[in-house]
Amino acid sequence: MVNANKWFRRFSIVCMLIIGDGAYAVPAVVDYVVDGDTFGANVLIDDDVSVPVRVRILNIDTPEIHGRCKSEINKAHLAKDTLSNILPQGTKVELDSVKDDKYLGRIDANVVLKDGRNVGNIMINRGLARSYNGGRRHGWCK
Repeated sequence: MVNANKWFRRFSIVCMLIIGDGAYAVPAVVDYVVDGDTFGANVLIDDDVSVPVRVRILNIDTPEIHGRCKSEINKAHLAKDTLSNILPQGTKVELDSVKDDKYLGRIDANVVLKDGRNVGNIMINRGLARSYNGGRRHGWCK
């Protein structure tokens, strides 16, 4: 039987993921990369419990794989490959500032590597993403 503290911790983290409280960082393990700003992960609720989620990296925008022009599509594949190298399957990360996403089953979060680097900033610094704070996105085609 799960003791009260362990149960409450599990319950709190699950509620945070569902309603997007974002009050504290949660550990997660990367499962797969979808594109340059989205990946699948298992949020670690406890030693023996995890919750699978899709994570969109907060505050960045990357080119779309099904983009409007060849240059956007090429850059989108480069962004996905780069994110796959930064976050290979099994990478442990911290998710903080977690928010509910517009798509059901997906969350938005800052993603922090074990060494403290912010994944969104890495993608921006490599020229494969740009800052995004909601609203209308600008195209990637020239």
